Amino acid sequence: MPRTPINALKATASQPQRNSLDRADDRDRLPGSVVVNLRETLLLWYGHFGRDLPWRQSRDPYAIWVSEIMLQQTQVKTVIPYYERWLTLFPTLSALAIAEQQQVLKAWEGLGYYARARNLHRAAQDIMLRHQGVFPASPADVMQLPGIGRTTAGGILSAAFDQPMAILDGNVKRVLTRLVALPVPPKRAIADLWQLSEALLDRQQPRDFNQAIMDLGATVCMPHQPLCSSCPWNGHCEAYNQGIQAELPMAETRAPLPHKSIGVAVIWNDQGQILIDRRRQEGLLGGLWEFPGGKVEPGETVEACIQREIREELGIEITVGDHLIVVDHAYSHFRVTLNVHHCRHVSGEPQAIECDEVRWVTLTDIDQYPFPKANVQIIEALRHGETSTDHH
Repeated sequence: MPRTPINALKATASQPQRNSLDRADDRDRLPGSVVVNLRETLLLWYGHFGRDLPWRQSRDPYAIWVSEIMLQQTQVKTVIPYYERWLTLFPTLSALAIAEQQQVLKAWEGLGYYARARNLHRAAQDIMLRHQGVFPASPADVMQLPGIGRTTAGGILSAAFDQPMAILDGNVKRVLTRLVALPVPPKRAIADLWQLSEALLDRQQPRDFNQAIMDLGATVCMPHQPLCSSCPWNGHCEAYNQGIQAELPMAETRAPLPHKSIGVAVIWNDQGQILIDRRRQEGLLGGLWEFPGGKVEPGETVEACIQREIREELGIEITVGDHLIVVDHAYSHFRVTLNVHHCRHVSGEPQAIECDEVRWVTLTDIDQYPFPKANVQIIEALRHGETSTDHH
């Protein structure tokens, strides 16, 4: 079987023609016969081994869009129950558009990367206003919606309408990187990888082809210990033929994640209620509720930090009491350690100085509010009545 030339990517990049790789008259490109073989073998494999996923039973662009957004940063097994619950709560695009943002964030709680949920909600409202409630079929219109880039648009439009649009999600990047034994980290060759994805796309069966290449990456061409002997593309795969599949894709050298120590207050009033605040819309975890607090400054104790932050952010005086729990949590760009203390409200009316809203709630009612994952651990600790002695 002819192998994929290592310079196929380079050749593709130099050719503006969309189907440049299909031309067999140039030795530097993937010969047309190889492209045809790659398409055929992948679709045959998909027919036998493709995953049975709930959104694949649908041609409704709304349901497919929801799945694509959920899958952006999250594994399939985690997404399935969220997806099914979402469609029960918001069965149609119009149902999502008229929902309250708090309802939407609550349905997303635990999935992380909450901007995805806010964008879904905003985009649904945009579609009601600008497209009469009908999900647009034009790539340009779709890519104008909040939270939708080229890959997500390609995923939605190929799956819902069988439009010949290529995709380049994490799975596809890994498959293509190994196919041509890409000698640089994928981030540095995005334009080339897009051209390769475009060239390989089966324009007669784009829906199945895109689903197939994603499945290949998710179930065979996995990040660690790829199952190369089961791969329909192993005869053409340059990484496999060179025995370097485990070393690819090449990783970017990453700086260690910065770490922040945060003092967090569980503030009780005389009625046995707890003070929570809703984060501003813009930025990380926008629109979610949390226990107030802030960053511990150099040389500052956690207790002093909590007292200062509460004064600055809410304009009230508190006393800082027993330690409740320590929560370590990693986000994409930094890590946090939350040092949580029970506190008592002493004086002043809480004001939303650094947030959108403040509210006194009971522990019984707190589940109605969407919280970030790290804060959910604090709620669990409160329910279990944990004290400082449990953690030292």
